[in-house]
Amino acid sequence: MKLLSFFVFLMVLTAGLLFVRQDTTEYQTLRGYIFGTYYAVKVRTDKPIEGFAQMVDAEFAKVNEHLSIFEKNSEINQLNQAGFFQKQKVSPELYLLLEASKQVYEQSGGMFDPTVGPLIELWGFGVNKEHQVPKESEIKKVLASVGFDKIELLPNYEVMKTVPNLSLNLSAIAKGYAVDRVAKALIDKGYDDFLVDIGGEIYASGARNEKEAGWNVGIAVPAEKEYENSFAVVVYNMAVATSGNYRNFYYVNGRKYAHTLNPKTGYPASSNLLSVSVFADNCMMADAYATAIMSMGKEEGLNFAEKNKIPVILFVGENPETAKIVYSAAAKDIVER
Repeated sequence: MKLLSFFVFLMVLTAGLLFVRQDTTEYQTLRGYIFGTYYAVKVRTDKPIEGFAQMVDAEFAKVNEHLSIFEKNSEINQLNQAGFFQKQKVSPELYLLLEASKQVYEQSGGMFDPTVGPLIELWGFGVNKEHQVPKESEIKKVLASVGFDKIELLPNYEVMKTVPNLSLNLSAIAKGYAVDRVAKALIDKGYDDFLVDIGGEIYASGARNEKEAGWNVGIAVPAEKEYENSFAVVVYNMAVATSGNYRNFYYVNGRKYAHTLNPKTGYPASSNLLSVSVFADNCMMADAYATAIMSMGKEEGLNFAEKNKIPVILFVGENPETAKIVYSAAAKDIVER
């Protein structure tokens, strides 16, 4: 593996990830803005894709309809407003994400937990953007309703909360799920060679050209303003998702508070782990695993990845410019191939 200090070709930067642009007549490309970030969909075909924008917009609309905490009448908000010990019928789409969340919650020992929604709001990283450090008593009060084990997934797409004030926020898995939806829509239309990127959550399918399989995806050193020392990885029929604490944070009295929360303590995760990039078969799971490992920190996160054979790339250090790059064994196989 060779570090690249400078790319001579045009790139699109993302939060920890970037992909190489090769704008020729061999590709149909769609770009825009969604979920508070950019998106780019690139398909290897020289023929215009009928209804391209409408197809992608329809998938994004479905994700917002089910999962957006910013949409008053979204399905997730309706579930959050339902009373406890009250069975609530949900869509197959939402149930799928709840099942995936439960799997990663149990697998990670509770370090991935979509019920931290009230904590996210308390710390000012959700709909509420008031940046102030909450009192310990406030955190303890909210923690009483945190824990994915406090929600039951019942047959026939029914869900039941078992404590009051339990609230879900699936933002740590929603972008990855949106990537998967767009990817599936393209496959259903008969396209095999494409790349979908939503704010750095990526799925790469097929080949970028006739001579080489896969797509070039770059992993960038996490920094608040710049990306440096990037290196390219060839990704083939695989998703990549990144979680990091180098963009969404604030300072109070000289102390930095980042948006990745420890679901067990109720406080922002404290470690020198700057970012985590996870490779998986689908972007939904890559997204969830990246959040879980980011919450764990370097040692626990790397042990978790090794135990579960998850390909991860960690950037570790206090200073992004001198961060150490650490790979799980499964990630080395991807980087070095």
